[in-house]
Amino acid sequence: MPKGSPAKQEFSLDPQEPQHVAEMAAEMKLRYVVITSVNRDDLADGGSVHFAETVRAVRHALPNAQVEVLTPDFEGNLDAVARVLDAGPHVFNHNMETIARLYRRVRPQANYRQSLAVLRFAKQYRPQALTKSGLMVGLGETEEETQELLHDVRNANVDVATIGQYLQPTRRNLPVAEYVTPEKFERYRTFGMNAGFKMVFSGPFVRSSYMADRVSEEAEQSHD
Repeated sequence: MPKGSPAKQEFSLDPQEPQHVAEMAAEMKLRYVVITSVNRDDLADGGSVHFAETVRAVRHALPNAQVEVLTPDFEGNLDAVARVLDAGPHVFNHNMETIARLYRRVRPQANYRQSLAVLRFAKQYRPQALTKSGLMVGLGETEEETQELLHDVRNANVDVATIGQYLQPTRRNLPVAEYVTPEKFERYRTFGMNAGFKMVFSGPFVRSSYMADRVSEEAEQSHD
C-alpha cells in the first residue's frame, strides 16, 4: 500500500487479498507464515475482519503450517482482538516497542497500558496460542526502565520477548541515542528468562519476526 493519509485519499481493502496471500504462501510451500499490516484505525473494525479472513485462508491452504499474526492494538478494541484470535493463529504478536516514558515521543498514537491490555487479553482469550511482543532499545531508555518493561510484559502473560537495536529509518525519525553493547543485550536476555518468559531473543539485529519459526519452536519446547 502506498503511504498516505486515509483522510485525504481512500485506501479500500482488497476483498481478494486473503485468498491471494494464501495462494502465494501455498505456492512458496511455507511452513511458517507471519501476517501483519499497517495500522488501519480508519476502519471501524481496525482491519480485524481482514486479518481473520487471511488467517483462515492461509490455514486452509496450508493446514500443516504455523501462522503468526503481528497486529496493531486495534485502539484497544478487544472484540477486534478476539475476532483475530477466533481465526486460530498459532502465535499472537503485538509489539510494545519501547518503555512507558518514551511512548509520547516514539508511539504518539499508542498507549502503553492499552497495548499491555491487548496482550493480556489475547492470552486469556486463547490460552493455547503463543503470545509474543517485541521492543527496541537505544532510544534513550535506562537499563532499569527496560527491565521494568520486560516485567510488565511478562505480567501480561506474554510467552516470548524479542529485543533489538533501534536504527533510525530516515532523517525524519528519532536519532539513535545509544548503540547497545552485546553484553547489555545478554543481560536483558538473562533478566527476561529469569522473569519467566519461555524464550527471549535479544541482540542488535533481532526484530519482532526474527527467525519467527525458531522462536516459536524453542518456546514450545521450553514449555514442554
